[in-house]
Amino acid sequence: METGFTFTPNADKSSRYSEFIPQLALLIEDEHEEVSVLANVSAALHECFGWFWTGFYLVRGDQLVLGPFQGSTACYRIRKGRGVCGTAWAEARTQVVPDVEQFPGHIACSSLSRSEIVVPLYDKDGQVCAVLDIDSEHLATFDEVDRHYLEEVCRLVEKNVYHTSQL
Repeated sequence: METGFTFTPNADKSSRYSEFIPQLALLIEDEHEEVSVLANVSAALHECFGWFWTGFYLVRGDQLVLGPFQGSTACYRIRKGRGVCGTAWAEARTQVVPDVEQFPGHIACSSLSRSEIVVPLYDKDGQVCAVLDIDSEHLATFDEVDRHYLEEVCRLVEKNVYHTSQL
């Protein structure tokens, strides 16, 4: 199966996301295995957008546990309400952090991370079941465009993995 993503040359960020999402939908359609889908989604995002770290943390009991990712080694476990990921889980809303050094309680898995976005994923009961965590080595990388489209990416993942009758 051909899995390369194609984009219009010199497309702006919004256009790249608009071209990325239908291609991602085709990549993950009909696959419901959590680890497999999360692995390919993190790889596709990482490859297509070139961020420093791209991956998922999964809710397991009272903590987030490292899931599939692309990038350097990462923290294994994060408590609810701690750091950007734990805050996204506790508040059940996307966190856009232009400068991680200014985020109270930031967990520095890598000193190279400068900005971050974390998007929660919800199970069929509306509970946060995972978070998509993306780090950049540059300040202020993420904005409302990223929030909008990455939330759309997470809705695709939810539909295939967490809202399916295959569970």
